[in-house]
Amino acid sequence: MPSYKQLTAQLEKLHKEVAAAREKEVEQAIAEIKAKIAEYEITAEELGFTSAGAASARKKTPLPARYVNPKTGETWSGRGRAPAWLAGVKNRDRFLIKD
Repeated sequence: MPSYKQLTAQLEKLHKEVAAAREKEVEQAIAEIKAKIAEYEITAEELGFTSAGAASARKKTPLPARYVNPKTGETWSGRGRAPAWLAGVKNRDRFLIKD
């Protein structure tokens, strides 16, 4: 029966072989995928990927204002930290913007 040291050496050797085999197969898979993409002229958008520029160009639209300070006209959407003019108010209904 092999010793612990022999078994761990075999295991380490197998780990290296597994890593090398995976690397080789991944390279082959990538080459095949690139060939299919070129053959069918598939775009990144068709694959569900977006370009980095498109993601950064997309901006969130601001939320509509729900509350207004009648003295200054300052508004607040109701999200995030309440502004100072509304922070201590218990009943905010009088500051609601009527649609």
